[in-house]
Amino acid sequence: MLDGLFDPRRWQITLDSMDGFWQGFAFTLQVVVAGLIISMVLGTILGVFSTTRSRVLRGISRVYVEFFQNTPLPVQVFFYYMAGPRVLQAILGTPSPVRLSAFAIGAVGVGLYHAAYVSEVIRTGIESVPRGQMEAALSQGFSRVQAYRYVILPQTFKVILPPLCNQVLNLVKNTSVLALIAGGDLMYNADNFVSTYGYLQGYIMACVLYFVICFPLALLVQWLERRAKKRPRAKNIPGITSVEPAKEA
Repeated sequence: MLDGLFDPRRWQITLDSMDGFWQGFAFTLQVVVAGLIISMVLGTILGVFSTTRSRVLRGISRVYVEFFQNTPLPVQVFFYYMAGPRVLQAILGTPSPVRLSAFAIGAVGVGLYHAAYVSEVIRTGIESVPRGQMEAALSQGFSRVQAYRYVILPQTFKVILPPLCNQVLNLVKNTSVLALIAGGDLMYNADNFVSTYGYLQGYIMACVLYFVICFPLALLVQWLERRAKKRPRAKNIPGITSVEPAKEA
């Protein structure tokens, strides 16, 4: 088998079949971007909910996090694939099930799943900021939303960046679950190649293309970490602060 990995003929066939791999690569990137937006927006909201004084909001966040963290992603994706069309049929009142595209299932699947983990990262970051920061911001005329936006969340950046990066990288790799429902992603196309020719070069090529996505993200995070260590500049917050020109002596 190891001899076959170095067979030039097999590699030539693999390279000649790159169109399918590139299609899966492009589809995976689209799912990653959409899933990342969903997970970041929803995860931030739930993370803020988990640190509020409202028991209802904290309860919503906790139930969501516990459910998605304690159920496997493949099971969730299969549920969206099998039950999603019928759920939408009942909601929309259509005569037949509403078909969901592989892109929608993938984006929603990885987005909702990783939102639970992003929520915990955001919660940890917010709790690392002293409580007095919120009280001080409110006493200076900030609304609670402004306090989170301009005071609390910026201070959590250095704390949450490394684990947040890990979640982004895990999200990229977890898009491979779409291969289970013939989603047209990179892993699905690699499976098709291997099942057609029986060459493991297909999986090697998939690993290389996943690396092409993940490695630049790792470099980006390292740059953001270095940038976050620099001294922050003062901000002009509309309605709270104003920038006045320096007076001459």
